[in-house]
Amino acid sequence: MNADQEITARVEQELKWDVRIDASHIAVSVKQQTVTLSGYVRAYGHKLAAERDAQRVAGVQGVANDLEVHPPSRPDSEILRDAIAAIALQLPVSSASIKVTVDQGHVLLAGTVEWNYQREHAVRALRHVQGIRSIDSDIRIAHKALPADVKAQIQAALRRSALIEASGIKVEADGDTVTLSGKVRSWKERDEVERAAWMAPGIAAVRNQLEVSS
Repeated sequence: MNADQEITARVEQELKWDVRIDASHIAVSVKQQTVTLSGYVRAYGHKLAAERDAQRVAGVQGVANDLEVHPPSRPDSEILRDAIAAIALQLPVSSASIKVTVDQGHVLLAGTVEWNYQREHAVRALRHVQGIRSIDSDIRIAHKALPADVKAQIQAALRRSALIEASGIKVEADGDTVTLSGKVRSWKERDEVERAAWMAPGIAAVRNQLEVSS
């Protein structure tokens, strides 16, 4: 059994191990340590959970999530009502600046917020709303004055974190965009580095080009 075949077996086992999702309609293929998930699940949150399951498996270098969501049918009006309520619960102040539209179960978020965590929370709030097939976010970050030492601030934040080995990470700032490159030890560490970069004031985009070491 070669490396890709071993990863395929491990990912399949990890999906079956996850009691939150029904993996019976998920197909796994692996090429050069990159996993592709295809087939369908019953909820949008299950699609995200399956992707995280694959990322946890040792040796995985990337995950292409081609899963479709086939939820029980619900009217768009009901999905819209629940989506607005879920976002308002997560973001009681900034939810007023977020516009939600629903078309045949496909949700689009638009508007402007001040911080990336607000944008993330708006999407996260919808993960368990029944009937959603997909979520696209066009929420923008309001422009802020970018500190001159933003690169140094991010590097200092990476060094402070007990979850990050900062020595192999390169940070570049160009305007309000930060690019991360280098290697990290796990997907969790990769996410943590990106989260730390987003915490810097004035950042409107983070390009995460970090590679996960095998």
